[in-house]
Amino acid sequence: MINRNLAPRLIEAARKFPSITLTGPRQSGKTTLCRALFAHHPYASLEAPDIRAFATEDPRGFLAQFPKGCVIDEVQRAPDLLSYLQGIIDEDPAPGRWILTGSQNFSLLKSVSQSLAGRTAVYNLFPLARNEITRFDRHPPSLEETLFAGGYPRIFDLDLDPSDWFRSYVTTYVERDVRTVSNVADIATFQRFVQLCAGRTAQLLNYSSLADDCGISQPSAKSWINILETSFIVFRLPTFHSNLRKRLVKMPKLHFYDTGLVCWLLGIRTPEQLNSHPLRGPIFETWVVSEITKHRSNSGKTGGLSFYRDRNGAEVDIIIEDPSRITLVDAKSTATVSSRLFSGVRRVRQHLTELSRPCNIVIAYGGKQLQQRTDGDIVPWHKLHEIDF
Repeated sequence: MINRNLAPRLIEAARKFPSITLTGPRQSGKTTLCRALFAHHPYASLEAPDIRAFATEDPRGFLAQFPKGCVIDEVQRAPDLLSYLQGIIDEDPAPGRWILTGSQNFSLLKSVSQSLAGRTAVYNLFPLARNEITRFDRHPPSLEETLFAGGYPRIFDLDLDPSDWFRSYVTTYVERDVRTVSNVADIATFQRFVQLCAGRTAQLLNYSSLADDCGISQPSAKSWINILETSFIVFRLPTFHSNLRKRLVKMPKLHFYDTGLVCWLLGIRTPEQLNSHPLRGPIFETWVVSEITKHRSNSGKTGGLSFYRDRNGAEVDIIIEDPSRITLVDAKSTATVSSRLFSGVRRVRQHLTELSRPCNIVIAYGGKQLQQRTDGDIVPWHKLHEIDF
């Protein structure tokens, strides 16, 4: 197993909290990481029907097996278990005893907030960031190969063909996880919906248009987006909010956590197809946004991300807000450096001058040369992880 960027935070949290809750998409490496970091803990997976039945039917007896704690996998499969765990933790709040994992964000965090509030540290483990991928002996060297392969650990650990792996992943996700999260009757239409979402990555999320193209109602489209978000397939990047005297668009942008999944859903079966694919730009933008999201999450930072677009066409792909500064990030898939890369982001910076905070500019692009210019930094895609976002 390679070292994961989140590992030091989990170890530190285990010294302070009686419980740790680790969420993230299926196959992102949660179980592998927890069993490696907490190897002295017993392990129980609620995916197994007999173990799940024990935990559901006799939660006291199930937990009594582990007087010194346990790693409990897919804990959302027995949500009532957390109520009984609350009492055990209150009796003995020794740190680091209970390690909980789950791949359904909403249902798990709802149970955690009701039963373990203040007793557990909550973290997300997303697919691999670029600097984690490079720790494998075989890793994609080019941008196209990186976008195509995505970041799920098993692909690199076993040197698998991404197309073959994603075919199985989507089938398992749709046939098992979707039915668990929500009663979706028409699986074929839902699969079509996911493909349509892939075609809209890095675009404004227009529920009405998405519903019309899929042949479903607008409430169904909203519900299905919630399902995808709950299981860490997509996320909504909110529009920038402030007291600026500008008419900003209100719709969020839709992004996927993994560009390999996007490529498979779009029918891209080789990295070379990305050289001329019409969605190369949006796929690269989604990769940049997801990389920054992973970086901030692994660093313990939450929130603070948005995008800017006003009615006059001024736009920047990502705004990162911290107490002392604002960073504007624009994603350009071109491999050619040009001063024109700054043209759009300059307009947005002018609009943000009244916020009275330093405003930095980063252009993430598909080339190889790092340049520090007067307007800001031009950062090649493979060095994006070196920037302190």
